[in-house]
This record gives sequence, C-alpha cells and structure tokens, in this order.
Amino acid sequence: MSEHPPSASPFRREVTVDQLNALSRNTAMEPLGIRFTAIGSDYLRGTMPVDARTHQPYGLLHGGASVLLAETLGSSAGGLCVPEGKGVVGIEINANHLRGVRDGIVTGTARPLHVGGRTHVWEIKIEDEADRLVCVSRLTLAVIPAP
Repeated sequence: MSEHPPSASPFRREVTVDQLNALSRNTAMEPLGIRFTAIGSDYLRGTMPVDARTHQPYGLLHGGASVLLAETLGSSAGGLCVPEGKGVVGIEINANHLRGVRDGIVTGTARPLHVGGRTHVWEIKIEDEADRLVCVSRLTLAVIPAP
C-alpha cells in the first residue's frame, strides 16, 4: 500500500519549475532541450523538442530519447517525494512506443502509481502536440540514503 492516499500530494519538498530547470544544466537533459514545465499536486510535466537532437536515422523521435525524458520526469518527481536525507535511483524502466513523431514538441507527464519507503513506481505518458499518446513508460525507483 502507498504511504500517501490517492487524494494527497506525494510531494514532500517544495520546488519550482525554474529550480528544476537550473539543476538540469550540464546534464544529458540540457543538450536534448528537455525542460520542466509544470508541477501539480500529483504530477511533474516536461517537454522535449523533436528535431535533429532527438531523431533516429529515419527522422523519427528516437525511442531512447523518449526513455530519457521519461526517466528524467519520474526520477525528478520521485526525488520530491522522499524525506530529507533520502534520494532515489532508477532500477528498472520500460517503454512502449505507440506513435512516431517527426517534429514539434512532445510533453511527458509523470504520475505516481506507488510511493513507498523503499520503492516508487511512476507512470510517464508522453504525448505529441495533438495530445496523442506517443509513449507510455513505467519507472521503478529505489529509495536510498542521499548521495
């Protein structure tokens, strides 16, 4: 059972989108153009451009780029749910790529399925600009002592 009932926010730490974006400097997220855009009571949202930085050789959004967006959102959201002195690390991620995208912006939204004391499970849905589902991912995080 989750530590937080579905109606309660799982987030324990207050943070702004600007603060999260500042943490992305000099990381894999920066060159791919990943930006955090919204924090809700039970979700974290971000965007990524679909362009030469995120294409595979056939001009479509690379599945690995989608997974990087998914893990970025899920891990960042998970980090906001743990108490001081704790952190999270990804231990498993899967992704189903459902629709090809050639250009524009994709938006990912991470929501918790389980927020426990030792593990978290997050669902991340990535949609295109027409709100069509492009990828759905599930991320399992381990809660660890803060690095």
